[in-house]
Amino acid sequence: MSRADEPGTSDTGVVKSADTDVPKTADTGVPKTADTRAPGTADIRPSGPTTDRRPTSPLWALALFRSELTTTLRRWRTLALLGVLALIPILIGVAVKIETSDGGGFGGGRGGGGEGPAFFPQITNNGIFLVFASLAATLPVFLPMVIGVITGDAIAGEAGSGTLRYLLVAPAGRTRLLLAKFTTSMAFCLIATLVVALSGLVTGALLFPLGDVTLISGITVSFEEALLRALGVAAVVALSLVGIATVGLFISTLTNSGIAAMATTVGLVITAQILDTIPQLHAIHPYLFPHYWLSFADLLREPVYWDELVKNLGLQGLYVAVFGSAAWARFTAKDITA
Repeated sequence: MSRADEPGTSDTGVVKSADTDVPKTADTGVPKTADTRAPGTADIRPSGPTTDRRPTSPLWALALFRSELTTTLRRWRTLALLGVLALIPILIGVAVKIETSDGGGFGGGRGGGGEGPAFFPQITNNGIFLVFASLAATLPVFLPMVIGVITGDAIAGEAGSGTLRYLLVAPAGRTRLLLAKFTTSMAFCLIATLVVALSGLVTGALLFPLGDVTLISGITVSFEEALLRALGVAAVVALSLVGIATVGLFISTLTNSGIAAMATTVGLVITAQILDTIPQLHAIHPYLFPHYWLSFADLLREPVYWDELVKNLGLQGLYVAVFGSAAWARFTAKDITA
């Protein structure tokens, strides 16, 4: 009878073990692990594309540009450089006023062909010529040096201070950050030029008479038209600086030292200016970015001479295309360690 009872015992033992252990392990172990991990992973992944969609908004790009421009203009170094640029027209105006206080002319009629010093004798007749003289005096050296300092420090300065890695976190990517730096540099070219022009206009109005303006070609125009031409001159000067600004931005992507990038950019400006004055190198002169800088004087002719103005703008556009592409290729492939 005990043997007859064993099948019942085996039925209850095996069946209970099979019913309670194996299904429970299959139901509670494997499915629960699969259910808890997969949904968690699926919830995390969609958040990436959602974050990446934000920078595509034009308003976000404008906010990034505004932040970069504000940061640049708030630096004490930038304010000091703009202050020096504003001081140059004042010094020129005071020097001309002192030299002509006895009724004599200024500088004995130096210069010619509409180049820088040719504007100086006209300052005493009309204060608006102080704008043109100041731009002609600052364009060969002071303006490009200031632009070189700002653009040379754009990327290298961030890398040297250790903030570049934080700027590259989502949603700011490398291309968008470089574009914001580029547009900030272009805006600063215009701001620096307007600082010189406005300082020259205010100083000229305070120290010298204003009125109808006699252009280089001998035609007299109203003061209002002369103001429009002065605004056009300032725009051409600002556009003349975009080439060296882009070169400085490219140099800034090559190093993590802001001082090295600034020094290299300023040194390149001086070297190009020297090369442009050597007659034996006339074959390369049309390809040097400062070669057509003083072509803005052609806006003070009637009719306007457009040949060198177009060549100047085309040359600056070529520098922007070449060195802008090089800066993008370098920066997007650069190993950011700081």
